[in-house]
Amino acid sequence: MAGQRRGSDTKAEIRRVAIELFTVQGYEATSLREISERLGITKAALYYHFSGKEDIVRSLFTEYWDALDSMVAWAREQPPGPDLHNRAVDRMVDLVTGDGLPAMRFALANPRIARDLHPGRESAFERLTELFEILSGPDASVEQSLRLRSALLSVNIVLLAAQGLKASDEKIAEVARDIAHLLLPPAGAPGTDVGP
Repeated sequence: MAGQRRGSDTKAEIRRVAIELFTVQGYEATSLREISERLGITKAALYYHFSGKEDIVRSLFTEYWDALDSMVAWAREQPPGPDLHNRAVDRMVDLVTGDGLPAMRFALANPRIARDLHPGRESAFERLTELFEILSGPDASVEQSLRLRSALLSVNIVLLAAQGLKASDEKIAEVARDIAHLLLPPAGAPGTDVGP
């Protein structure tokens, strides 16, 4: 078990360092040799975990989409209640500021590569729409639905707007959370306590 965990940690560290280098230097300008040297591992060890640079990028986006799928599954299992939207916003902030933030920074620095290698982009709208529908419930008004959708999507907008600001990831996440909570429908409004 410890060996598996260490291998998983190595894979995550390779991805973290590679995405950082791709973001700062550019995807094309970064070699696998640079990544392995920065990590203090051989290229063979890197190839054990990833088949190449494309595989590293795909794994980043795949992990993010898996986390979004988990959020949709979580939303389906939640009982109705007045705090469901607040908990959903908190989960979205955690999701987007976790693997989503490096993915977004990479995509902004390397738009063509992100567009070419991004798996699942066709179903992004469907995933988010399903999440919105689960969380809104059938009785939500147009305003309530739009407030909830805006709150959840605002997390990404804040992260985009934060590019170039001298602020820590923690501060950006805190502000994203605050803004998203402000956009939610008021507690107790009809349709805000519905669930799946």
